[in-house]
Amino acid sequence: MAKAPTSVIGIDLGRYSLKSVLLQRKSGNRYALTHYASHLLPETIESVDQLGRELKTLLKNMGGSSKTCAVGISSPDALIRIIEQPETPVNILRDALRLNGMALLNQDCKDFVLDCDRIPTHEQSTDPEVAGRKKYLVGGLPRAQVSLVGSAVEHSGTSVSAMQLAPICAFNAFEFAYPEIFNEQAFFIVDIGHTGSTVMVGSKRELILVRSIDFGGKALIEALTAMSGEAREAVILALDQEDEVMLEYGRVALSSLIREIQSSIGFLEHRHEETVAKIFVSGGPAKSAALLKMLGTELGLPCESWSAAAKCEVAVAASRAEGFALEALDLNVACGAAAELLKGN
Repeated sequence: MAKAPTSVIGIDLGRYSLKSVLLQRKSGNRYALTHYASHLLPETIESVDQLGRELKTLLKNMGGSSKTCAVGISSPDALIRIIEQPETPVNILRDALRLNGMALLNQDCKDFVLDCDRIPTHEQSTDPEVAGRKKYLVGGLPRAQVSLVGSAVEHSGTSVSAMQLAPICAFNAFEFAYPEIFNEQAFFIVDIGHTGSTVMVGSKRELILVRSIDFGGKALIEALTAMSGEAREAVILALDQEDEVMLEYGRVALSSLIREIQSSIGFLEHRHEETVAKIFVSGGPAKSAALLKMLGTELGLPCESWSAAAKCEVAVAASRAEGFALEALDLNVACGAAAELLKGN
């Protein structure tokens, strides 16, 4: 087995922006975050060279260097499923999925790069037929996208050591940041992105449910500006000041996301007889205490922001330290991508 690296660049390649971190593994179970950056993308990326230039700008702004780079990718074309199969070696299952995607995933996957892994489960069935079936996590991206990202990263001056889907990076980041909750309790994660959100539900290491929701921070702000007639900056200020009218608009704007979260909580509680104690929220809206409070009130559960960087010793430059606490909430995917390689996974 190859030796785990001592430093890794983690890149979150989103649809709206790029984010990166440089993590270093210290002695024992200690990690340090020494550099980070974020960079807005243009509306369209038309070539490998263009994306390579954007990544190069990101890494230049971040500073620091490492020979090892892990990338987490957000894409509307991504495939992520949990399936049940008779116990099968993952290399054989991977080929079966690619060749028989319609039968196994109800989707043609011949033009996808696929990977899969066994999901550990703490539930043991006494039914031989049920016990003989295992859960597998399947993830994939169109081959053209994988090639584009790999070539663009090389154009930026580094190379890809690992490539994962962004929701899996966020799941790994939660394990990295909260190992006790991850290993011993049920947990519920909501990542509210720019144009979409992801819900991940797990219990005692097991990923039970992952769902994509067509609602993000952009739709939230657009709804609030439309209902209030105010500009974006005025809307955000009114939320921060917990203006009653704006909070009511916020409840209406968040109603579709709240319904999806409630549905996912119901799935966990009724199908797996588990109870959620709190909801962990990341993404831009997680920076608003008023929105977290509103979500908590509507869902009847405490909602709190979380950051994988809280697990790390933060050693960023003094000039960037002041704003790090707020920006750290956007770095979970990048941290999760890097942390997996640092742990030797």
